[in-house]
Amino acid sequence: MTTLVLMLHGVGGNGAGMGGLARHLAAPGLVFRAPDAPHPFNAGFRWFDIAGITPQNRPARVEAARKGLDALIDLHQAETGARRVILLGFSQGAIMSIDALARGRVAEAVIFAGRYAVAGAPQPLPGARGLLVGGSFDHVIPAAEVAEASELLARIGVATTYLEEPIGHEIGPSGLAAAKTFLQ
Repeated sequence: MTTLVLMLHGVGGNGAGMGGLARHLAAPGLVFRAPDAPHPFNAGFRWFDIAGITPQNRPARVEAARKGLDALIDLHQAETGARRVILLGFSQGAIMSIDALARGRVAEAVIFAGRYAVAGAPQPLPGARGLLVGGSFDHVIPAAEVAEASELLARIGVATTYLEEPIGHEIGPSGLAAAKTFLQ
């Protein structure tokens, strides 16, 4: 059975920047795709607008971005024939992944530096699970917010594993190793 791992980049990034992770995470049965987010941002792309963003308006912006993410999931799932889809997101891509996991769009996600910004009533799929990784020195999305996202997902029925490593706003070796194990 083919499993699609859809890798979602952060603000200002692009799919090519996430593509290198596939070399480290490759395993039999896994197919990796790293699309660009739908909206241009400087030299890269974004999933939703960050101008004037606050904790209060962030969930509505994530909700507005769902259609674009769902279309990419459908496209890549159809292209690969995958029955199982795992999202792997970094930063803004991680925020989108948390939202997709909480609303039952996917049952599995790997989250690097993401916060919970889910609009509406969460409805995760049965058996949903997530790996959430935060960086102790991350000043963009502090580890405490990633830990809180893990706790909030657990409260709605998602089986979560939280890992904190001594890094900034990046993907570190411990998180990468945990992701490899999660994907198997």
